[in-house]
Amino acid sequence: MTEEINQNYPKAYQQINTATMASGFNMASDVLTCSLLKTLAASKPSGSFLELGTGTGLSTAWILDGLDEQSTLISIDHDAKFLAIAKDYLGDDDRLTLVNTDGAEWFKENEGKKFDYIFADTWHGKYLLLDEAIAMLNKGGLYIIDDMLPQQNWPDGHQEKANKLIKDLESRDDLHLTKQVWATGIVIGVKK
Repeated sequence: MTEEINQNYPKAYQQINTATMASGFNMASDVLTCSLLKTLAASKPSGSFLELGTGTGLSTAWILDGLDEQSTLISIDHDAKFLAIAKDYLGDDDRLTLVNTDGAEWFKENEGKKFDYIFADTWHGKYLLLDEAIAMLNKGGLYIIDDMLPQQNWPDGHQEKANKLIKDLESRDDLHLTKQVWATGIVIGVKK
């Protein structure tokens, strides 16, 4: 067995990847993580999905590829420039709602919403407002984060933040948790 991705990439993936490189965005989820996101998405038929941190839509494309036709995905990002790339290539998908907003504002405006799957790939819902994100999960819902192993683009002091987040997650009694030292470092929690 190898880590090679032996499945079809989403049809818009290469176009989004080219636009991502041209835009200078360097924080996209890697393809191994994206493949896992697709597989986990397929486990939630007719599900309600949330992606915190759309970026340019690379991971969004993979999540959509795993969804059935009855599922919906809300994906939010604060950067209109990068979100526009996702909109250009994925905006015609009726299952997808792209939202350009600040994460804290979105949480405040959407308190009480519930999801079957949350991929937290930005500060809000991961390093900030973690409790609020976990509260949005339905029982059996998936909470997924990546980039928990040291990354080249991490600023000074970020390792300590990542370590604290892992400890916080490990101390929770409302999640079943698995940490994977694979790809960029993935943590998957399931709401009890």
